[in-house]
Amino acid sequence: MASVDLITTDRGQGGSWEDKLLRLRAWFADHPRVMVAVSGGIDSTFLWKVATEELGPDALGVTAISPSLASWEQEALEVLRAEVAGNHRTVATDELTNADYAANPVNRCYFCKDTLWSTLEAEARRHAVPYILDGYNLDDVGDYRPGQDAGEEHQVLSPLKLNGFRKADIRSAARSLGLSIWDKPAMACLSSRFAYGVAISDAGLSRVDAAERWLRQRGFDQLRVRVHADDLARLELPAADIERFMPLREAFVAHLKALGFLYVSLDLGGFKSGSMNAVLAR
Repeated sequence: MASVDLITTDRGQGGSWEDKLLRLRAWFADHPRVMVAVSGGIDSTFLWKVATEELGPDALGVTAISPSLASWEQEALEVLRAEVAGNHRTVATDELTNADYAANPVNRCYFCKDTLWSTLEAEARRHAVPYILDGYNLDDVGDYRPGQDAGEEHQVLSPLKLNGFRKADIRSAARSLGLSIWDKPAMACLSSRFAYGVAISDAGLSRVDAAERWLRQRGFDQLRVRVHADDLARLELPAADIERFMPLREAFVAHLKALGFLYVSLDLGGFKSGSMNAVLAR
């Protein structure tokens, strides 16, 4: 299915990022009132920026606030609002009340996105917005993303994918538009830090947030604190950052033990986005 999707959506959508940006701007002529799900990452923020430039206040950016959204991502929203200078609001989502989500099965993201899109659909009806958009792009095609199934069920549109954007295109175009996060590392929600089958809770998400925030305050921005059991955490850092981390090792271990972990490990394989999906190959 993914390969067919790639062929049908990328056909005739090549060219430079400048060409793709022109196509994206033209796309909004047929979609004059939209809601963009803004996660705080570069893909959705870039889409919201372009939509705002084309549609003004008729491009409504909406960010879902829940315990799975990292505290630093929430704080960064003010900067993004200023840079985009667009219409924006936040909504609360309650995916943790869904037992299917909290149990953390391999298709956890489906239940999260189903909650998100249901919430945004209600918001769109209140504001008479006919189209809901996400930041899904061609580099996402083929990856394991059960949340995309929920997007298709809710008829969410993906204009970046439809207009041929890949991540490199998005970064180049976002830089040209003056977005400070044009080179921001990929950042999944905090729930992605939990090994499949390890239950997710508000308290557990807060522990991960506090663990990662400690390192971010010390200059690390590409990292994951993975939870394999209530008492076991695994730190992933880029291999180039491991040596810089070592003088902080004892203090970090003490911090995580204060958060309730008994065992703290460092992954010598280095950082890898989506590493929890490695078990799916089995």
